[in-house]
Formats: sequence, C-alpha cells, structure tokens
Amino acid sequence: MKLFYAETLNPRKACAVAHYLNAPVDYVYVDLAKGEQRRPEFLAINPNGKVPVLQDGEMRLWEANAIMCYLARAAGSDLWPDGPRQIEVMRWLSWNADHFTRHAGALYFQHIIKPTVGLGEPDATVVKESTGYFRQFANVLNEHLKGRKYLLGDLLTVADFAVGVSLPYAAKARIPVEDFAEIERWHARLNELPAWREPFPVKQTQAA
Repeated sequence: MKLFYAETLNPRKACAVAHYLNAPVDYVYVDLAKGEQRRPEFLAINPNGKVPVLQDGEMRLWEANAIMCYLARAAGSDLWPDGPRQIEVMRWLSWNADHFTRHAGALYFQHIIKPTVGLGEPDATVVKESTGYFRQFANVLNEHLKGRKYLLGDLLTVADFAVGVSLPYAAKARIPVEDFAEIERWHARLNELPAWREPFPVKQTQAA
C-alpha cells in the first residue's frame, strides 16, 4: 500500500492511524508548494487533487476519514468497531466534519497556512466568526467528554483521531481550547500515544 500525504491537517489523521496500527504502507510525500497535487500523474490517483490518498493494488481511496476506517478494518482493529458502536463513530466523524474541525480548520488556515504560503494576514472577520462557532461546538464536545476516556467511553476509535486532529496546532492557530478543560484532558490522553505526537514519517519520498 502507498499513502500519499503532506504535513497538513487531514493527512495527519490518516498518517497517525497508519502509524498507530503499524500498517504496511509506503509513505509518499506530495509537495503542495510545488503543486505536485495538480500533476496529471497525481490527478490520475485522486482527481480532486488533494491529499491524503491510499493506493492498495488497483484500489485508490481518497478522503482521510475513509482511509482511517479502511486501515483499521484491514488490521482487524477496534479503531473501526463492529455493531452499534460503528454508528457512533460515524456520528462523530460527521459532526466533526460539519462543525468542530470545520471551524478549527478555518483558524488553522488563517493563522498557519496563509502566512506559510504568502496569502497575507488573517481575515479578522473569518477569525471572529470561526472562533465563535468553535466555542459553540467545543461546548458540546466538552460536555460529552465528562466521565469518558475517549469519545466512545473506554474505546479509542478513528473518531478520536478525527475530532482531535486540529488540537496539536491550537496555540499557533489560536484555537481557544484552553477554555475547555475536558477537551484538554482528553487531548492529553491522546498525546500519550507516540503515533499521535509524531504521525508523519521521518523520511519523505518525493511523489513521482
């Protein structure tokens, strides 16, 4: 298997799960600054021109959430559980994409990506709006986490990797997570995992 990635938000969760599972993947670095994601050979793998992408034989799978679930299922891991808990995982993946990381990701883009690629200063209007929405949905998550180790109680799942993905960047992205004690406690537990702290491979192979 090949996992095409860059050191950005969505690839982080796919790489973290691959690392956690010791999945047999070859990591292929895609240099976004050089536009490698727009080259014809990459668009043949993912016509969206985005990372991450997983290639397993003839199968090509894009979208980080789907890649996490695929890797967990291939490994027979409870990160992608069976039965009713699978529905709970799907609920949190959907909620996260529409609400929590949607707004945390906007702050990540404004404060980290824009300065890095020379797109100018953060848009104050976007920052204010995204911060407000982040606080709204962080309240929901904070309440849910009370009395729980992970999103599904004692069971670590791909939902934890997805929902928490912006938190390692909280300080630089000015995400006000310090106002939510339960989220900070939960993230501290995730930080006990080496795969969470260091999800990306040390050696990077340039994409063809």
